Amino acid sequence: MIKTVAIQGVRGSFHDIVSKEFFDKPVAIIECMTFDRVVDALINKECDAAIMALENSIAGSIIPNYALIDDNQLHIVGEHYLDIQHNLMALPNQSINDIKEVYSHPMALLQCKAFFKQYPHIKLVEDKDTAEVADRIQKQQLKHTGAIASVMAAEIFELNILAHSIQTIKNNETRFVIVKRINSEVTESDINKASIKFEADHKRGSLATILNVMSDCNLNLTKIQSLPIVETPWKYAFFVDVTFDIYSDFLKAKSLIEIMSSSFKVLGAYKNAKL
Repeated sequence: MIKTVAIQGVRGSFHDIVSKEFFDKPVAIIECMTFDRVVDALINKECDAAIMALENSIAGSIIPNYALIDDNQLHIVGEHYLDIQHNLMALPNQSINDIKEVYSHPMALLQCKAFFKQYPHIKLVEDKDTAEVADRIQKQQLKHTGAIASVMAAEIFELNILAHSIQTIKNNETRFVIVKRINSEVTESDINKASIKFEADHKRGSLATILNVMSDCNLNLTKIQSLPIVETPWKYAFFVDVTFDIYSDFLKAKSLIEIMSSSFKVLGAYKNAKL
């Protein structure tokens, strides 16, 4: 049973929201300012699981997190998609015209860049976490300073929302994964998605052949991400997500790809959250 979860960020962050939506029962959170610290907390057994953002529908993959999961032999046991709504907030009794600086995570600033073109007097400043900025504004009573964060963060830290849903693209989703130190306890009947990693031979058609095996075994490829192998210049590892209806189809594909590729690894087999 999962009782404690490490998240990147603080109370009110999007990772915190996932911790409340994914688990059936309330969990305690360990607040971490970096994903490296999240992984350390999990490895050092300070928590039972960790939540890590893996990709965003606008900004794409968060590539360093793939490497963190792979390098530390972690296992994906679940996933969760969250609708990301960015809101501009500040201390009460201020208007947007009073705001001189807005601090937030670089990803949030990027996704809201168009909104702030209307307000050239506002300076945008990169920071570690969305909700942590909201917390700081409240604790230090920082006037003329705004944060971009969730509605939950505004409620927790008693800030006033000056503008709702300021992200450029309104349909903005982030995929989060739940990772553990040990393999998944998900029952086979519930497993219909898997994340795998492999290296293909550096010759013509090697990757295409592996992808054909997936198709022949009735696997639907939903994601493919290449990552350079640091020790071998110009050679790449591939991180792939596949969905399937029958678990035995995945096992068949797995046995074939293990033969056809090198460094094959199953990062996780779990329930598809995007049905």
